[in-house]
Amino acid sequence: MPADPPGDAPTRFHASMAGYAPTPLVAARGVAEALGVADVLVKDESARLDMPSFKILGASWATRCALVAHAEVPESRVGTFADLRRLAERLKPLTLAAATDGNHGRAVARMARLLGFDARIYVPAGTADARIAAIAAEGADVTVVEGGYDDAVRRSAGDASERCLVISDTSWDGYEDVPRRVIAGYETIFAEIDDAVGGGGLPPPDVVAVPIGVGALAAAVAAHYLADTASFRPLLVGVEPTSAACVLESVRAGEIRSLTEPQHSIMAGLNCATPSIVAWPLVSTAYDAYVSVDDDRVPDAMRLLAADGIVAGETGAAGLAGLLRLVETPPDAEHPLLDEHSCVLLLVTEGATDPESYKRIVGRALRV
Repeated sequence: MPADPPGDAPTRFHASMAGYAPTPLVAARGVAEALGVADVLVKDESARLDMPSFKILGASWATRCALVAHAEVPESRVGTFADLRRLAERLKPLTLAAATDGNHGRAVARMARLLGFDARIYVPAGTADARIAAIAAEGADVTVVEGGYDDAVRRSAGDASERCLVISDTSWDGYEDVPRRVIAGYETIFAEIDDAVGGGGLPPPDVVAVPIGVGALAAAVAAHYLADTASFRPLLVGVEPTSAACVLESVRAGEIRSLTEPQHSIMAGLNCATPSIVAWPLVSTAYDAYVSVDDDRVPDAMRLLAADGIVAGETGAAGLAGLLRLVETPPDAEHPLLDEHSCVLLLVTEGATDPESYKRIVGRALRV
């Protein structure tokens, strides 16, 4: 791929997309009371560029970078979404492929639709019908793969060719550039948070709770807050489902490990068996705590967020579910990560991507 563009390039690119606006950073007072902390700030990614999750940020920037590399044009020629559409016209016909538990695949399918490409999206068996339907509604060809997320990843990888670009948010040997650009695309989230904290009178967070999955978002968090230019360095808490804690298992082993048992958490976006190799160096060293959480803690987290006016799907509520467990069973009672002075940042990464499940858990239907 061409040399990396400037660090603020993803944010400028996203700002050029139709419908772009920073997502809210809101105070959740009921959640703060439940955690026993001073403040909770929620970065609400339930509506981002007309999508129900943050994933469009990584998918759009990675697609832009993959097309620049595929066409062998200078980075400087594709700074805006309008530039990208002009480039895409030259490259047709082309297909974008991806594996997903829901949100990333839908975002890739959306990018294909916006650029006039085809899309092939692979999902693991057991993916909720509502998530499959949402991907198909973007015009994508959706294939259900027997097995888990890793099986879907392998299937999508086999599609790579001159006429099909794989836009994956996880990586494997020989495939690292695109997932690295996905991570870079998420920087927009944290640029917006810094703007809100710096200009909005909000306190800077001293603890950040992050749902992990394969580690792309977790790596973006670490890269931002460990950068030399960071204005503050909060404690980082990574959260995974107990049945899909591939990063925690790998950290314990001191190397990347793949889980052998099936991953069937209701936190569907985190049902991953293997950490991304490009995320691993940051995710394995930058975090102050790793928390695994059972599914039975998630409904309480969703309902707490709903009481503060925040619609969070199961994956979106994972960070709060992990902190609720951390408060209940702190690893070091003498030096807790959270206390009555803490300001916590929660990344609510998705809205109610399965509306029927949300209604069952929260007790009311979504207002639309």
